Amino acid sequence: MRLQKQVIADANAWFDPGLKGLAKGEKAICNWDEDTITMAVEAYTDCLGNAPGQAPAALLLASTTLPFADRQNSVVVAEALNLDTSNLRTMDITCSQRAATSGLLSALDIAAAGKDAVLVASEHRKAKCASREEMLYGDGAAAIAVGGENVIAELVASQSQAVDFIDHYRGEGQDFDYGWEERWVRDEGYMKIVPNAVNALLSKAGVSGGDIAHFILPTDQGRVPPMVAKKLGIKGEAVADNLLQSVGITGAAHVMLLLAHRLEQAVPGDLVLVAGFGQGCDVLLFKVTDAINGQRTGKGVSGHLSNGRPETNYNKYQSFNNLLEKELGKRSEVNKQGYLSSMYRARGLTNSFLGGKCTSCDTVQMPKHKYCVNPECGAFDTQVDHPMAGAAGTIATWTADTLTFDYNPPAYFGMVTFEGGGRIMMDMSE
Repeated sequence: MRLQKQVIADANAWFDPGLKGLAKGEKAICNWDEDTITMAVEAYTDCLGNAPGQAPAALLLASTTLPFADRQNSVVVAEALNLDTSNLRTMDITCSQRAATSGLLSALDIAAAGKDAVLVASEHRKAKCASREEMLYGDGAAAIAVGGENVIAELVASQSQAVDFIDHYRGEGQDFDYGWEERWVRDEGYMKIVPNAVNALLSKAGVSGGDIAHFILPTDQGRVPPMVAKKLGIKGEAVADNLLQSVGITGAAHVMLLLAHRLEQAVPGDLVLVAGFGQGCDVLLFKVTDAINGQRTGKGVSGHLSNGRPETNYNKYQSFNNLLEKELGKRSEVNKQGYLSSMYRARGLTNSFLGGKCTSCDTVQMPKHKYCVNPECGAFDTQVDHPMAGAAGTIATWTADTLTFDYNPPAYFGMVTFEGGGRIMMDMSE
């Protein structure tokens, strides 16, 4: 969904008239049933397609807003994708806005050892009402596949510097970031730390700023990337659009989002300079290869930018993000704690959306059972896992229920019939 920034300004300008200056454009927001996990799954699928059973050697997930503090979130993503997890390294990378570039460097190390890796960066940050951050933050995710064969961009050089520069922070148990004055962050942070790291990289790689075709520096200060580029001798047209007016700043995910976006526009031979800022700076220099001409699959960033659904209800956005206390009614008062043993037994269905296929008659059914549902078969214990996440479905029946509790009423649910067999009663979203 795309929340129009003007509705935020209209609701809060009585308190802070300065918000009107940030009201141009829109920002991407999660629906009530979306988070960093669901966005990560979508990003991976768009990057590599829905390929059950195929898995990289490593899956890395970068975010500062992961839903679990003590449960590896990347494993949840792997199971949701129905990857072969029997020999899969997983890792959560967090606690910094440069988590994604740090993760990308780790993925490149894995690729250098002859194995494939996928980095997914996903972010869903909260912001206080009537704040600058509320106007600028967006939700989003991006995935980058890293390997050693048929690559679309080769790593030329990298440079990392660690500096405990605190432009903002969010403590344990806190919902919102605490940030410092923008000018100080710009002058002492971006204008000093980033050029130091980039100059060291350019010297190592033996190239000049004028050779760079794409310069990526994610920041919520729109004037900073051109200023840094000018200081480094990088051409103005090389500076990547930060998507401030179409997506918003997606935190740790933004650098990967911008990289994916610029690779959609790149041509063989282009040099792409990526800088991740946060308690220092990671800088990576890539050279685009001829393989990029045949590797554009999925919707990509451009496809998703053109596929947004406008949202003008500011109250709905606040409700979905738990920014206000809302009366949800008696029907919402249920035991929200799941039974972990039952969840584990049913994880094939609930996490990976697996059905069953009878090895005797090839009948597909949802969910998987001990007995085949085909009345002409009825075989016992012949079911094998059958992935349904990529199967096309048809809505057979549906209901819009205004009495059942739903965060975005009415509650839509119905019977879905899948091509190739199988049907299930399920909730529907959007």
